[in-house]
Amino acid sequence: MACFLVPTAEAIVATVARKAIPKEKDAGASEAVSAEQSVKVPFSRKLKWLTTLLWGGAALLAFEHVWHGEVTPWFPFLTAAGDPADTAEMLHEMATAGISMAVIVTVVWLGMVIATSAMEKKELMPQPSAR
Repeated sequence: MACFLVPTAEAIVATVARKAIPKEKDAGASEAVSAEQSVKVPFSRKLKWLTTLLWGGAALLAFEHVWHGEVTPWFPFLTAAGDPADTAEMLHEMATAGISMAVIVTVVWLGMVIATSAMEKKELMPQPSAR
């Protein structure tokens, strides 16, 4: 019913955080960058991955809820908000399914960040010379 609101709230927080942190210089923007800077992906770009995942998932979920008539263009917008029994069910769904979806997306993003960091470290390691 309203599970898409939880990832949307996380997307808003992540977007505000992304706008608040200073942007690092993009690797390859200038020719006088060190080898380490040319391999390293800036954290601001990694945070953008999270916001893209969250906004995309929230938009898809919102569309699905509109498609099934659970979200309407008139007040109270969420059909479950009109009846107290439905509101309790909606809050339960937000607490279970919504939080689960937001956590899964964040864990996937953390996996992406860890994999990227491992690739960066591998790229920066000195290669054994062939004899």
